[in-house]
Amino acid sequence: MAGAIASRMSFSSLKRKQPKTFTVRIVTMDAEMEFNCEVKKQILDEKIYCPPEASVLLASYAVQAKYGDYDPSVHKRGFLAQEELLPKRVINLYQMTPEMWEERITAWYAEHRGRARDEAEMEYLKIAQDLEMYGVNYFAIRNKKGTELLLGVDALGLHIYDPENRLTPKISFPWNEIRNISYSDKEFTIKPLDKKIDVFKFNSSKLRVNKLILQLCIGNHDLFMRRRKADSLEVQQMKAQAREEKARKQMERQRLAREKQMREEAERTRDELERRLLQMKEEATMANEALMRSEETADLLAEKAQITEEEAKLLAQKAAEAEQEMQRIKATAIRTEEEKRLMEQKVLEAEVLALKMAEESERRAKEADQLKQDLQEAREAERRAKQKLLEIATKPTYPPMNPIPAPLPPDIPSFNLIGDSLSFDFKDTDMKRLSMEIEKEKVEYMEKSKHLQEQLNELKTEIEALKLKERETALDILHNENSDRGGSSSKHNTIKKPQAQGRRPICI
Repeated sequence: MAGAIASRMSFSSLKRKQPKTFTVRIVTMDAEMEFNCEVKKQILDEKIYCPPEASVLLASYAVQAKYGDYDPSVHKRGFLAQEELLPKRVINLYQMTPEMWEERITAWYAEHRGRARDEAEMEYLKIAQDLEMYGVNYFAIRNKKGTELLLGVDALGLHIYDPENRLTPKISFPWNEIRNISYSDKEFTIKPLDKKIDVFKFNSSKLRVNKLILQLCIGNHDLFMRRRKADSLEVQQMKAQAREEKARKQMERQRLAREKQMREEAERTRDELERRLLQMKEEATMANEALMRSEETADLLAEKAQITEEEAKLLAQKAAEAEQEMQRIKATAIRTEEEKRLMEQKVLEAEVLALKMAEESERRAKEADQLKQDLQEAREAERRAKQKLLEIATKPTYPPMNPIPAPLPPDIPSFNLIGDSLSFDFKDTDMKRLSMEIEKEKVEYMEKSKHLQEQLNELKTEIEALKLKERETALDILHNENSDRGGSSSKHNTIKKPQAQGRRPICI
């Protein structure tokens, strides 16, 4: 149902200037884009009332259709500053800066990733078609009592509105529950399918308005019928071609997505290899520095060991000389007691000196041994550093990469032209079948709309605290009242009310 409504085009076969209505046909991409732009313009110009939360969602799909997938590196803060995406009424209703609006639009824009331009535009139209004033043509009328009312004609049926409330109809006549529509002079008559319900009559200001209303009713009823009949062979072929084209585009998008993913993975692999190469270079540099430090340490230790060894030899030589001197003194005969005492004192001093020299020599020998051991450890560290450098030099630079993987039936309504009066008759058998189809489509559509409604409610709750109540328009207040009642007064629900209430005379 949503797809059929979204593909409607301008009903322009009337010679006189008139409001727009829609009829079903296969359209080109350019015509569809033009229609989408027209709907967007009517919403921004506030000819079609749109709630704030739905305005943000529609803006996100408009951005997706224009800019493609969201890319943080390209779509930076302020890229929507020059775009007209929200009605001025919505902007003035909240204490929010343009940056805050952009942030909320961008948040939903990022969720639409992967949608093609035509898909985003189709989603825009699917949401827009659920707005209360979408596709409704309004005409000023008077009932039998002379009360001023508005008649709304759209693809669902005829609706009677209060002039101050174009959102919620007072009563609705679905196309499948209307038997006959006719006018005589300025009086217009609507005969319900249920004969127990009274005929509804109203007067318009001019005769040509009645003619226009009847032609709009004929066109919209024809749309209503065509959408519920089997397609002709030509239309089926065109739809099959459209499905094939859509599948081809989908495969092309998937191929491009795979190529993009492979390219991104290749870039990530390249960056990883460059990082590892840089890391290995740093490790090699550190190993070379460690090797140089080890070589310098080994040279210093070798030099110190050599000096210590020379000092030990010198001490040993001095010790030998002291021993020789002691032996020479002992061998010399000292005749006098004083000389003997002096000699004993010298011998004692020589022995102490020899003992000290022996201890120093032993200490120097131990120090030399320790230096030799340190030298060996330094050479072992040098050998390990060279081995690590060799391992780094022989490592593979790049690791192996794995491949990434219908003719019309005879029950068409008849038109009766009698004198100055025109009439339009519908048959009972077709209406009962259409009622069942409408109920089935409603259930399917409600299931699809559940997630979208949750998103809209979440955004509405988020921005409610920033609303300026004194700036609310009459349509905003009416829309909020409808929402508080659960939407039970909208045209989509009014049209489904049991007609048991209609068994009484209609009084408006």
